[in-house]
Amino acid sequence: MKLIQTVDAEGTVLCHDITQIIKGVTKDAVFRKGHVVTKEDIPVLLSVGKDQLYVWEKEEGMLHENEGARLLCSLCQGSYMESSRPKEGKIELTAGCDGLFKVNHRGLRAVNTLGQMMIATRHGNFPVKKGDKLAGTRIIPLVIEAEKMEAAEKAAMEATGGKPILDLLPFVHKRVGIVTTGNEVYYKRIEDTFTPVIMEKLGEFDTEVISHVTWNDDDKKVTASILEMIGQGADVVICTGGMSVDPDDKTPLAIRNTGARIVSYGAPVLPGAMFLLAYYEVKEEGGSRTAVIMGLPGCVMYAKRTIFDLVLPRVMADDEVTAGELAALGQGGLCLSCPVCTYPNCGFGKGM
Repeated sequence: MKLIQTVDAEGTVLCHDITQIIKGVTKDAVFRKGHVVTKEDIPVLLSVGKDQLYVWEKEEGMLHENEGARLLCSLCQGSYMESSRPKEGKIELTAGCDGLFKVNHRGLRAVNTLGQMMIATRHGNFPVKKGDKLAGTRIIPLVIEAEKMEAAEKAAMEATGGKPILDLLPFVHKRVGIVTTGNEVYYKRIEDTFTPVIMEKLGEFDTEVISHVTWNDDDKKVTASILEMIGQGADVVICTGGMSVDPDDKTPLAIRNTGARIVSYGAPVLPGAMFLLAYYEVKEEGGSRTAVIMGLPGCVMYAKRTIFDLVLPRVMADDEVTAGELAALGQGGLCLSCPVCTYPNCGFGKGM
């Protein structure tokens, strides 16, 4: 830190806040610590009585907070993200498109445990809209050792395998097939109130329902319909009903008999424990693709938010869900059925 004449301060960095007091109008910092003085700032500084300033003096091996902020941001910023200009060592990241926000938890912890710097994010694996705030990064002191930032980069790269700590997966167009099951619906004993709920939730994304059939509790018919829909180009097949352990609930059997890879039958989420998720590999001319099959328990029909709301955004972003990730939903997997639902601004689905 050194003392200089204000008239010579252009391009220097302030070491403290500069307060402006105008009686009855304002008493606040007109310039903050870390501000880079411009030519236009000099008359303002003189008007608040600052003929001399304490400014940062460049030291070998030390970085100004804004330089450190840029480096920290580079460790975080993934695809389809926009960064703000550094201000007082802080940079914010916002979504450049609608998509699924992803956080590498190991990378995040690796940086945040180093001290003198921080990354704060919203929860990962949740959908965001273009323009939504995703994260804030900040260098704590005015200056930081270059070695400290190098250590942060090394720690982050080791934790993430060289990838950014944060990422944004755009939602993609999906062709969907729906198989409604149940004797009571098939024989028109009751109205199908399940399918409209699915249609409403699909409407939040770029989807196209290419087929919808209703069957009685005949697993062979359900299996055949799933395979037929995938053959017609369905990226996602959703089966509703018949997901419990009752003898006449045969949807899980029907899904298994397609030959799909079952990720999990059951999830530690309430509502939604009897959820089934599977992936079906489709061999096509010139390559292959993967179709997603979901078996939805009856709670999806009447509960405001369920396991379906947690998994659907990931399906729509081509983000494969593992059995381990489903198991991890146990913490935070209990919906409190609040009188006024504030999801996703609540704890549902937000674990470790």
